[in-house]
Amino acid sequence: MSLILVLNPGSTSTKIAVYEGDKSVFIRSIRHEKESDRQPTVIDQLDFRLLLVREVLADANIALEDLDAIIGRGGLLHPMEGGTYNVSQDMIDDMVRCRYGEHASNLGAIMAAELAEGLSIYVFIADPVVVDEMIPEAKYTGWPEFDRIAISHTLNQRAVAKRFARTLEKDYEEMNLIVAHMGGGSSVGAHCQGKIIDVNNALDGDGPFSAERTGGLPLRSVLDFCYSGKHDRVGAQHLFIGQGGLYAYLGTKDGIEIEKRIEAGDERAMMVIRAMAYQTAKEISALGAVFYGGVDAILLTGGLAYMKPLVDWIRERIEYLAPVHVFPGEDEMGALALAAEEVLSGEREAKEYIAL
Repeated sequence: MSLILVLNPGSTSTKIAVYEGDKSVFIRSIRHEKESDRQPTVIDQLDFRLLLVREVLADANIALEDLDAIIGRGGLLHPMEGGTYNVSQDMIDDMVRCRYGEHASNLGAIMAAELAEGLSIYVFIADPVVVDEMIPEAKYTGWPEFDRIAISHTLNQRAVAKRFARTLEKDYEEMNLIVAHMGGGSSVGAHCQGKIIDVNNALDGDGPFSAERTGGLPLRSVLDFCYSGKHDRVGAQHLFIGQGGLYAYLGTKDGIEIEKRIEAGDERAMMVIRAMAYQTAKEISALGAVFYGGVDAILLTGGLAYMKPLVDWIRERIEYLAPVHVFPGEDEMGALALAAEEVLSGEREAKEYIAL
């Protein structure tokens, strides 16, 4: 059975896990807020993160040479097809230079390659947020200089879709599914026979509002806001993608707290969650047109899928379209391990990343 190390670097922590096939045998979240704060850029954090990972693995008596593969969370690269990718020098160069943006996830591939240096093991990433399989019609915006771009929760969306397909003993590549990931950002994707052919940009202001992002906003209001003289570009962007959505309306993005407020009779909390359900259901229903109505199932996932009122209010608006199934939370570590195992077992082939 394959032994796989999974690396998931976040802004203030690095999650690591070891899987035997599809079963987790070790998992640890290494917190390092102070160390992260002392380093001005993500790349400057590489050495201390590697040191901490090596120490944790050594303490757990996990030898790197016993591994069959290391897979890291994919970062900001050029738009690419979904799947599992071999970590290449082109990929590392783009990550080190932060050519397509700076994010902690850029360290996933670099750390994996560093840990595997000198060892005969595979090094992968899988389904980064920049996966773009959108059909040409989906990219039009109404203004020739702007294209719609895909930034979504590809890893969790696709993992949930594959898990659902397996429960029916079907291939993911044979199904038409709509998957809504609801969390800090919310992405709703049309999965057409294994490809996400349309999805909202869950980072930069597209689609329904989420726990901390505004989603789509009225253009004139945005222009007035930006030209008011009260906000610079960085400040406005921070508000729209970090302090919008539930946080802006209710002062919190904690789904458990909000659900308790609803149960206690908080009418404002109830109205805001009803509005979120309305917007999310409308986004899901819009993707029904992508399939000419032929949708096999609708899957709800992400942290906010634990919130029963939200799920119930979405479900009542979309059940006409297809059966609704709920997979609350997310399992990025398991999804990455599965992506590596599919290649190691010969079920899928790893792809190659070529710099543009």
